[in-house]
Parts: sequence; structure tokens; C-alpha cells
Amino acid sequence: MDTHVLAAPGTTAPERARSLQGLIDANGPEIDRRRELTSQVLDALFDQDMMRLLLPRGLGGQEIHLVAFCKTTEALAWADASTAWFVNQSNVSLATSAAAMAPEAVAAIVGGPRTGLAWGAKHGNSKAIRVEGGYRLTGTWSFGSGSRHTTWIGAHSNVQNPDGTPHMRYGRPDDRTFLFLKEKARVTDDWHVLGLRGTGSDTYSVADLFVPDEHAPARDAQEERRENGPLYAIMSNLLYATGFCGVALGVGRRMLETYTQLARGKHNRAAVSPMAGNQAIQREIGLLEARLSAARAFVHEAADQVYEAASKGTLDVDQRLRLRLATTHAMNEAAEVAVTCYRGAGTTAIMDSAPFERRFRDAMSVSQHLQGMSAHIEMVGRHIIGCDNVVQWV
Repeated sequence: MDTHVLAAPGTTAPERARSLQGLIDANGPEIDRRRELTSQVLDALFDQDMMRLLLPRGLGGQEIHLVAFCKTTEALAWADASTAWFVNQSNVSLATSAAAMAPEAVAAIVGGPRTGLAWGAKHGNSKAIRVEGGYRLTGTWSFGSGSRHTTWIGAHSNVQNPDGTPHMRYGRPDDRTFLFLKEKARVTDDWHVLGLRGTGSDTYSVADLFVPDEHAPARDAQEERRENGPLYAIMSNLLYATGFCGVALGVGRRMLETYTQLARGKHNRAAVSPMAGNQAIQREIGLLEARLSAARAFVHEAADQVYEAASKGTLDVDQRLRLRLATTHAMNEAAEVAVTCYRGAGTTAIMDSAPFERRFRDAMSVSQHLQGMSAHIEMVGRHIIGCDNVVQWV
């Protein structure tokens, strides 16, 4: 049977994402079991051109509005969090790299809609030695989300001179992202986790791998940016934050809808009245709706403000910090909504056959990501007060 869902002309990215919800939802348990996306879901993502959402138009991408991107990851996460996580991770990684690369170098990576880019978290234990024409890269990186579904992967590292001293560029230590074919890395299947299992976020290593200059961009360095669109002025940290926030909101929304549906028909044996007639549950669902909707509205408002400011060349640290606050706040609010729904569902929530258990695990795993750390909120608070502060992750 043909499982492809071809993109309809003129539809928006959120609309295309919503058109995939049925297929992705049906594949959710198998994605979780396999610890990677199914071929049906992967083909559908490619058919709907979901992997070039943020890529510059001049390089074959869609370069959509930041709010539309948040709505897209939210719609996908409503069906399956791992799928949405992969879409966010790959889109931001590919777009921010491409914005700092020559078109011919990007063309080697972007092979039409069936494309993608994955990489692991940055750390300080890798080594990239500057040599003629490129770099010699050695290191091991974890959390390579989606790497099972991409041909190219990347790795972040500071650069050293051959004598071991830091390589300087633009008056600061040189920090680069190195892109290479996945077949050149040694991949370790070690993604055994609570939630987001379908992201297949394996560990990978390379040893003394030569990476040419053209595939070693400094993604967020203004000096190397070749694209002038607002997305690329916003830069990677806030693009990731907005997309992952959409994932959290989508899972929270699905948990709330599922809890509400349960409340319409369940009668807890320890309660006097059915759930639907219980005033405490009525109040709880009303408040959960308010919390989730308010958090979502804050994110969309802040993302729109940042995008418009970036379009005009007026993006400043206050606007960046406002989006940082909105995304971190929403990720935590969505997690709290998920917890409340899970607890409210009683023993129904623990069953594999019920629609709570897997999504609760995903919600908890999303909430553990760096983008949801409370330290970000503290940083914004220091900025508002006027305390000594180190502004980062914006």
C-alpha cells in the first residue's frame, strides 16, 4: 500500500504537519519500540517537505516564519514527540549551517526534500586541529538526535593550532561545526532512555578525520553569515528553543485533550460522582487549558516580535531574552500540564494500551532538555533587575 502523503500546493507548513497527524499517530507505538522513525513516517515527512522548513529559499528551502515553525513542531508532537523532535533538530541544524556556507558546499548535503542533518551536543573534550585546507577532527559526541535517518552528521568543536594552542579567528577562539558523511563515523547504539525513544539519539565518534574548510562553518558568527533573512540573524539557540518549545506544547496539548476525553466518561471508584460532574476536576481542566494556552500565546508573541525585529535589523538583547523566557516558561508549563493530566487519569494512565503512558514519558524527557532549564529564567530575572549577569543561550 502506498503510504506517501504528497504535499498539497499552496499549503502552509502547519497545515501539512496536521495532515500527517493520523499517520504519525498510528505509527507512534512502533516508533517508540524501534527507537527510530518508521519508513512510512520518514517518507511522509519528505513528501511533505518537512526537512527544509528553515533552509534559505535561495538554497531550495522554504524559510518560513518562526511562529509557523513553532506551530509545525507543535502539530507534529501532538501525534508523536520523537518525530517532531527530529524535524526541529534537523531543520535548525541544516539551516544555520547552510547560512554560513557556500552554495556549492550546501548542495553536497541538500539532495532535494529527502535530506536532513543531525549532530550531538557540544562539549569541551573534542579536538579539531587546523591544517592546510581544513581540519583534523577527533572526538565522541552524544545525543545525535535523528542520526539514523540522515546521510550527513556534524560535530561541534573548538579549534587548535598544530602546537596545541587555541586557534583564534575574529579576535576570539575559533568555534566551528564540522559536517561529514555519517559513514565516516563509528556509531554506538546506546539510546536506551525513558522517553523520546524514537529520536534514536546515538553516540558517534571520529578519529583524525579530515574535514575541508567548506564543510566547517562557524554557524552563529556574523562574520561568516551569507544569508540576510531574519531566521539567520536570530541564530541557532533561539531557533532550537522555539522548535523544542513547540514539541513540549504539542505533547501537553495531547495529554490535556486525552485527559478531558477521559473525564467525560470515567467514574473513579473512590469518588462519589463521575469525573465529569466533579467540580474539582472541572476547575482543574479549566485551569490547565488556561495555563497551556497562555504559555503558547506568550511564545507566539515573543517569537513574532523577535522575527519582526530581525527583519528590520533592530533585534536587541531585550527581545532575545523575552523569547528565551517565553520558550523556557512554556516548556515547563507544558510539562506541569502533562504531569497533572497523568496523575488525574489514575490507573488508566499507566497502561501501555492507553494514550497516556508513552506521551507522559516523552513530556518528561522534553522537560529535561537544556532549553527548559530554570537557569535561563534566572538569567532573565537578573537582566530585568539589573544584576551582574552573563547573557547566554540567546
